[in-house]
Amino acid sequence: MTHQEIEVFLAAVRTGSLSGAAQTLYITQPAVSRHIRALEQELGCVLLERKRGQRRLELTEQGQDFVQVAEKWRQVWQEARDVARRDRGRTLRVGSVGSVSTYLLPAVFRAFLEENPACALTFHNCHSWEAYQYIAEGTLDIALISDDMFYPQVETIPAYREPMVLAAGSGCELPPRVHPSLLDPSRELRLPWNPEFDLWHSFWFSGGAQPRAVLDQMSLLEQFFSWRGSWADSWAAAPMSAALSMRRRVDIRILELEEGPPEERIFYLLGPRRRPELTGAFLECLRRELERLPHIQVYL
Repeated sequence: MTHQEIEVFLAAVRTGSLSGAAQTLYITQPAVSRHIRALEQELGCVLLERKRGQRRLELTEQGQDFVQVAEKWRQVWQEARDVARRDRGRTLRVGSVGSVSTYLLPAVFRAFLEENPACALTFHNCHSWEAYQYIAEGTLDIALISDDMFYPQVETIPAYREPMVLAAGSGCELPPRVHPSLLDPSRELRLPWNPEFDLWHSFWFSGGAQPRAVLDQMSLLEQFFSWRGSWADSWAAAPMSAALSMRRRVDIRILELEEGPPEERIFYLLGPRRRPELTGAFLECLRRELERLPHIQVYL
């Protein structure tokens, strides 16, 4: 089975005829017939047939099943060609938790690519425990995480910290400084920021308290706050940078939390396969972006 046989087969399916496939691929009609016969002989079944009195080709049952296989074959072939062309030495592979990627990293990515035009970038959104595994395997070059842990051959380095605040919908009647005892847990939009936040949350809100919604993606929080009506009295604990970014697009208030959760701490991970030139350039762009935000304590 060859790539050319697959392409001829798919062209015949799309055009419905041998002549149409020949015109599409700029080969002769006998050549199209030969490729399809060779494919059918190798598979041991008929894929295309022309019924008496009809000009168009029709797929047999086996042919219908093989279309999906052929499409997958084509995709894998293209991915294999992309691997051969890709200069992995100039591609920075970054991972991050959603609280950082949603609001902070877009500006960092833009600066990195503008200042390093010969470089490319790939990004993967992941949880902290996933990031450790990806860094250890060499799938990622650098990752930003919130839940630090020990993992062999992976170095965890502090990047920055920032306060947690209360993001309150326009319908929340709360003072500028809020004690947790004033919060109604049934109106909470909760995200699992880190283990320290979970401990704080368990202390102030009983295990039976049911939040309005439990979210796993930071980007969803902004969507929930954009809803009006009965959703306007929702609240969520969030890092200051995320709350400030959301306030530019949705109608929320940012309130101080008295006896609030510990500050959000963000770390970056480096593994055994380090590429200091690329990761150093990325960290420099990250440092400059963080220093624009006065509420953040930068460690880079």
